[in-house]
Amino acid sequence: MNKEFKHNLDKAIKQINLSNKIYIASHINPDGDNIGSTLALTMALKKIHKKVIPLLPGEIPRDYRFLPGLNLYEDYRKDLESVELFIVLDSGDEDRLGKNKALLEISKNILNIDHHVSNTNFGDINLVHEKMSSTGEIIYHLIKGLHIEIDPDIATCLYTAISTDTGSFLYDNVTADTHEIIADLIRVGIDKANINIELYGSRSLEKTELFIQVLSTLKLYNDNKIAIVHVTKKMLEETGTVLDDTEGIISFVREIEPVEVACILKESEEKKTKISMRSKKYIDVSAIASNFQGGGHIRAAGGTIYEDISKAESIVVNKIKEYFR
Repeated sequence: MNKEFKHNLDKAIKQINLSNKIYIASHINPDGDNIGSTLALTMALKKIHKKVIPLLPGEIPRDYRFLPGLNLYEDYRKDLESVELFIVLDSGDEDRLGKNKALLEISKNILNIDHHVSNTNFGDINLVHEKMSSTGEIIYHLIKGLHIEIDPDIATCLYTAISTDTGSFLYDNVTADTHEIIADLIRVGIDKANINIELYGSRSLEKTELFIQVLSTLKLYNDNKIAIVHVTKKMLEETGTVLDDTEGIISFVREIEPVEVACILKESEEKKTKISMRSKKYIDVSAIASNFQGGGHIRAAGGTIYEDISKAESIVVNKIKEYFR
C-alpha cells in the first residue's frame, strides 16, 4: 500500500464518516468483482447505520445469484434525491455507469474506487490502485479502515469479487497481499467449497450448448498464437442464453497451448461488436483495447468495434498482429 493510496484511503474514510445517505453503483454488464464489491460495501456501511442504496447496474448474471444481499439492490429512478456521497466502483470512466451516470449530477461528493490502469480519476476522491488484483481487494482495505467487522456474508461477497477478477487466483495480478486477504476471509467462516461450486463447478445445459457453438467458430492466426471465437445473437436465441453466459469461454480458449492472445467477439447491435481479450504471458491487451474505445488490464481487456462481426474479426486480428512485431 503506497503513500498516495493510503492518503486517498484516509480521505475516503473521512468522507464516508461525514456522509449519512450514500449511493453505490458500478459498471454496466456486471461481473463478479462489480457485484461482490457493491454488496460487500453496502452491507458493511449498513452496519454503521448509513442509509445506503446500491443501484442495479443491469441484470445479475445467474452465476452470481447465490450471493447474499442481492435484495438490497434498487433500480435507478429519475426521482432519486441528492445525496452527500456517491461511491462509484470498478468503473474506468463515467460512461461505464450507464443510466446511473445521472447520479453524478445530484451527488455532492464522488468517491471513485477502482483498480483499472485506464481509470480517468473522475471523482472528488480517487481511491484507485492498479496494482491491486480487484476492486474487491480495495473494498477489503476500506472496510478494515472503517473498523467494520467482516461477517460471513460480507466475506462471501469479497471472496467472490477477488476470485472472479483473478481467474480463481491464476492471473499474475495476484500478490502475497491478495492471498493474505483471502486467508482472512476464510477465517471469518465462509463456505469456500460452495462458493467455488457456484462460480466454477456448475454450468447449465443451455450454457454448455452455447460453449459448444462458440468453440465451433474457433480460428487460429499468427502461427496459432492468436485465437478468435465469436458469439452471435442467433446462437443466444438457439440456446436460450444471454451474453453473460459466454463468461469462461475466453479463458478456455486462451489455455490452448500455442495461444498467447484469445479474443471473443460478441454481436451486440447492427454494426456494433463487443470484444474481450485475454493474454497469457507477454502481450498487453489493454494497449490493443485502447484502439477500440476500451481498456482494462495487461492480461484482460475489452472494447467495441463499430462494424458487423465478420468485419470486426478482420480488424481485430490485424491489430493484434501488430503487437507481435
